[in-house]
Amino acid sequence: IRTAKYSVLIILFTFIALFFIEITQHIRIHPVQYILIGSALIIYYTLLLSLSEQTGFNVAYGIASAATIALITAYASTFLKKQTFLLASLLLVFYGFIFFITLLEDYALLTGSIGLFMVVAALMYASRKINWYST
Repeated sequence: IRTAKYSVLIILFTFIALFFIEITQHIRIHPVQYILIGSALIIYYTLLLSLSEQTGFNVAYGIASAATIALITAYASTFLKKQTFLLASLLLVFYGFIFFITLLEDYALLTGSIGLFMVVAALMYASRKINWYST
């Protein structure tokens, strides 16, 4: 399946988003909560694969992504409170970006590389004022 090679990115992006929300907003996220969200992310790929056998890739991607984003957002709302919208927005961007690069064939590597470069630049910019030794 086309998105299997991007699975690490989705999982990594989600955990980085949670971690940065935790650090910048001074919210404590328990390791069990990270594990449960990670479980939802892993099950996403099973859901995507099983749906794509029945509906085709684009529809399956939409359904599986919407369901996973809704599940993670609903669960995270119990401990993120005001930052829930931020997490949901980031997840929509992540899943949208991965969908976009899976549709590209000849330019997928170039687009993905530029996108990842921009993500790292944004993370570096966002973390520039964090005192890592005081957290």
